[in-house]
Amino acid sequence: MANNKFYITSAIPYVNAKPHIGHAFEFVEADAIARYHKIIGDETLLLCGSDDNALKNVQAAEKENIPVQQFIDNNSNLFLELSKKLNVRFDIFQKGSAPAHHKSSQKLWERCRDDIYKKDYKGLYCVGCEQFYEKDELDENGECIEHSGKKLEVVSEENYFFKLSKYTEQIKKLIEDETVKIIPETRKNEILSFLKGGLKDISISRSNERAKNWGVSVPGDDTQKMYVWFDALNIYQSGIGFGTDEEKYKKWWPADLHVIGKGILRFHAVYWPAFLLSAKLELPKTIFVHEYITVNGQKMSKTLGNVIDPIELINKYGADALRYYFLRQISPFADGDFSQGKFIQSYNADLANGLGNLVARVAKLCETSNHTQLGSENRISSHLVDVEVYSDALSNFRFNDALSYVWNKISELDKYIDGEKPWKLSAGDSKLKAVLSHAVDQIQEIAALLEPFLPETAGKIQEQFKGPRIYSTEPLFPRL
Repeated sequence: MANNKFYITSAIPYVNAKPHIGHAFEFVEADAIARYHKIIGDETLLLCGSDDNALKNVQAAEKENIPVQQFIDNNSNLFLELSKKLNVRFDIFQKGSAPAHHKSSQKLWERCRDDIYKKDYKGLYCVGCEQFYEKDELDENGECIEHSGKKLEVVSEENYFFKLSKYTEQIKKLIEDETVKIIPETRKNEILSFLKGGLKDISISRSNERAKNWGVSVPGDDTQKMYVWFDALNIYQSGIGFGTDEEKYKKWWPADLHVIGKGILRFHAVYWPAFLLSAKLELPKTIFVHEYITVNGQKMSKTLGNVIDPIELINKYGADALRYYFLRQISPFADGDFSQGKFIQSYNADLANGLGNLVARVAKLCETSNHTQLGSENRISSHLVDVEVYSDALSNFRFNDALSYVWNKISELDKYIDGEKPWKLSAGDSKLKAVLSHAVDQIQEIAALLEPFLPETAGKIQEQFKGPRIYSTEPLFPRL
């Protein structure tokens, strides 16, 4: 069993609107990884938070005529509610508006001071991305690729700039030699391609006027607020004590893994390492980049009206059914589609008829034959790391492959029971006891293997089969 520390973060969501299934997808991925590391013995910490200082948050609050802090707190609570309903266990949820985060981000700024200068600037700004773009980075309509249909703002003001250009070659080397490892390889190549053109210095502040006086103040200059990405990325540090609790910070930093979506890769693989290099701080070890979820084959969009509320799905079908769909039916390395039809088909075939039917079948056989069996000594056992194909898949974030392995075990056990026909054997028959003992052992192992993915279901199965008497219960997944 491992005895390492493992610090993992999910991306810090903007809280300008309530969460959608894309947020739920990433939360579940990060939670499955964290649970796996806890099971194998790593001292594990999972952090998320809320990106409170974005300009889009201020604009959304103004639109609803609500004070910004109240608006942000309300929406942050929705993200926390989602995580709890999904059985996602965040050890820390760090808000960007927290005084400790402001103090931490000002410390980071001070440590980067040698690479910061002030100048007049004019550029095209996408509020959706909270990023300046060059014209050659936009689509054929002169719009942001991530937020097509929204015109960019022309911004002209005096800002503080960070000497990003200074770190082009250093970051390139760090990514090439995998000091900062990017998974998958295609995203690593994307960043290396971006670095070939050389980096340009970036604006890292905005005037109080444009920031609507919201955000982290620039140390020593009350007329400016920090650029949101400079402070938001620092949530990964402020949440574990950077600038406020050095002992805690030294224990957990650097991050072992950042879990992010493909749209924010540049911020994490270029800007963030540069800020840390400038501040002479350690770099994150690995960045795992997942793709997006589409809905009925289309990108989620308020305009199309296809944004799905994950809370509604959880209330209707249960958290584990949604967790299963995300982790089994969607590859993290390709855009995956969600539709009600596909979800119900997956639920019925794999959860109701597959796992649920097998568990009910074995429990009923044990009950009718008065079979007794003690549970495994170590229900959440080390066999998770002993199963090479499973542990390799999970270690490389191929959640779908790890679950395929588990469902193969389910299928094999079903075939074994069909072949042995224990219902034809009489009570007290030694063969019946051997068949049921094997079936129960396999069920217990399946439950342990499911724990990172379907924690509630795994717990129910472990409770039902811990012995010595095993009884039937309500179906795990009633057929839809």
